Amino acid sequence: MAEDQEKPKLIVDEDWKSEAKREKEKLSAQAAESQQKKDEAKNRPIEFSDIVRMFASQAALYLGLIPDPQTKQAMLAPDMAAINIDMLAVLEEKTKGNLAETEAEELAQTVKELRAVFVETTNALQQAIAEGKINPDGTPGPNAPAAPAAGPGGTFDPTFTPPPAGS
Repeated sequence: MAEDQEKPKLIVDEDWKSEAKREKEKLSAQAAESQQKKDEAKNRPIEFSDIVRMFASQAALYLGLIPDPQTKQAMLAPDMAAINIDMLAVLEEKTKGNLAETEAEELAQTVKELRAVFVETTNALQQAIAEGKINPDGTPGPNAPAAPAAGPGGTFDPTFTPPPAGS
């Protein structure tokens, strides 16, 4: 009976082999292109927009807009945010007339947006202090909510949005 059943034959045609070879070459080319882009990014010169983004990201970090990369927690340090925003403003003033139009616009818009967020954040902070939700040193105040504002379990929740000031 075992002799009646032949083992299935594996049929590999040339078309399949050539398709597999083309796919392998395609993947290899994509990997080489990806590596080339990484190498170019490492070796590209620092541009003015990189400096603007560096200061802006630091200000955003200290305004609690992005989590601390090490702790993954939002941090609020308005004094440090103000320093970074002020450095951008100094950069804007000192480079006036020496930047390309797109660079000047990017810098002006960044400073404007960060100042608006700074004012909104510090106003909300002052309101929370006045309502007793937090103490001036940042510790929970007598009227602090029972659940942490950062999200369930006290961890940073990137989808958490605090209620707008005055609501």
